[in-house]
Amino acid sequence: MAIKVVKNLVSKSKYGLKCPNPMTAEYITIHNTANDASAANEISYMKNNSSSTSFHFAVDDKQVIQGIPTNRNAWHTGDGTNGTGNRKSIGVEICYSKSGGARYKAAEKLAIKFVAQLLKERGWGVDRVRKHQYWNGKYCPHRILSEGRWNQVKAAIEKELKSLGGKISTSKTSTAKKKTTSSSSKKTSYTLPSGIYKVTSPMRKGDDVRQIQKALAALYFYPDKGAKNNGIDGVYGPKTADAIRRFQLMHGLSADGIYGPKTREKIEALMK
Repeated sequence: MAIKVVKNLVSKSKYGLKCPNPMTAEYITIHNTANDASAANEISYMKNNSSSTSFHFAVDDKQVIQGIPTNRNAWHTGDGTNGTGNRKSIGVEICYSKSGGARYKAAEKLAIKFVAQLLKERGWGVDRVRKHQYWNGKYCPHRILSEGRWNQVKAAIEKELKSLGGKISTSKTSTAKKKTTSSSSKKTSYTLPSGIYKVTSPMRKGDDVRQIQKALAALYFYPDKGAKNNGIDGVYGPKTADAIRRFQLMHGLSADGIYGPKTREKIEALMK
């Protein structure tokens, strides 16, 4: 039986703030909420506040509620105005993520079924599913990641998709994108500088900083995918320090935003 979606769509008068661009989606992005609100409350709050942050669906233990039309973009992945996550992916928030427990488990189970349903409707495989972290490095879906279950969740989506008779193999477009990404991340070599880099006045600039930024971008931690040259400007300023800080948080390092020997070693290990 198909999962019924309750629509509580944002007013067209707020499209300019919440979902300004027409969208032909190519991906589905999964998030964990930062609180224990229900789907109804999540959507209501998203619709009525003055922040541009938005997402298409919220899923709790009982229902799926839609707040943004799927033919409009939403600001949910933090990868910039023209970032692929923001401009070409459907955002799905799993509720009750802060505390976990039975309600969260039920919400995640329903979300898995719902994401499989979305994939089936679009003729997509599970390769079209992304975690928020993929787009800008944010530690989200935080509960799934902290429990080490991202691959398990994707496997559950695929199992559900198979039960619906959905398409499991990747499309040619998706496969091409996947191969391009894989080739870029594995074959591109970055000669990372030694020494200590941090925000100073005047700010440190040069090709050595540019190499750090390129490596962070390859690992999906550099945030300005929609900017000119991906925002790689060779300046070790607050933007680069923040990307380093998020990388450090993800990999058990001291999150001070300072590039040094331990951070370099961890980046190089991941780039091999």
